[in-house]
Amino acid sequence: MVIDVITLFPEMFVALDYSIVGRAKKEGKFELKIHQLRDYATDKHRMTDDRPFGGGPGMVLKPEPLFNAVESIKKLRSGLKSLVVLMTPQGQVLRQSKVVQLARQPEHLIIICGRYEGVDQRVRDHLVDEEISIGDYVLTGGELPAMVLIDAVVRLLPGVLGSQQSAQEESFSHFLLDHPQYTQPAEFRGWSVPEVLRSGHHGQIAAWRQQQAEKLTRQRRPDLWQKYLASKSSQDDSKT
Repeated sequence: MVIDVITLFPEMFVALDYSIVGRAKKEGKFELKIHQLRDYATDKHRMTDDRPFGGGPGMVLKPEPLFNAVESIKKLRSGLKSLVVLMTPQGQVLRQSKVVQLARQPEHLIIICGRYEGVDQRVRDHLVDEEISIGDYVLTGGELPAMVLIDAVVRLLPGVLGSQQSAQEESFSHFLLDHPQYTQPAEFRGWSVPEVLRSGHHGQIAAWRQQQAEKLTRQRRPDLWQKYLASKSSQDDSKT
């Protein structure tokens, strides 16, 4: 996968040079390039924003630099099928199902980081394929959401995680939160690791983990619990 990011603050993305994502980039599991939006401005002052028509506070990102950036990047990646995503509070809230879809489908992801009061509506109407939000709150810009999206997608690419089973069993993969995890020592300040996890009985361990995942999801995320029940009911119906 190739990922191009358009932003006014390229230096923020140094965070992606570390940990699993950074290692995956070094190993060539995916390609990442960060583009300074000002490089695509058309005037001598490299202006990328202006006041909104009709008045109001703040500034709006101009259409020309964004169109120039996306079109230039697409020309550079002409052999790839591209998907253009705008990170914005008005977008579809990011779910694991969307992360899985993005990790499987597009060869080329172009991510636009919104700023200020947003982008000119013509960018939304005629340039962007999808709009994504990471939650119902407002940040100062789309850089952090873009990094969240990249991290979530990259870790699902083939060969990035040490064990593909990790991605399949973690939270949200099947509408369930992850079960509790324990490691050494078996006794810590009077608190013990559940005996079943030390039993070596794989069937009992799997059953305990499933029960705990269901219990946590039911208590903490009723919305996911209902989706899980619906999914389970659908699977049962297909077997009859």
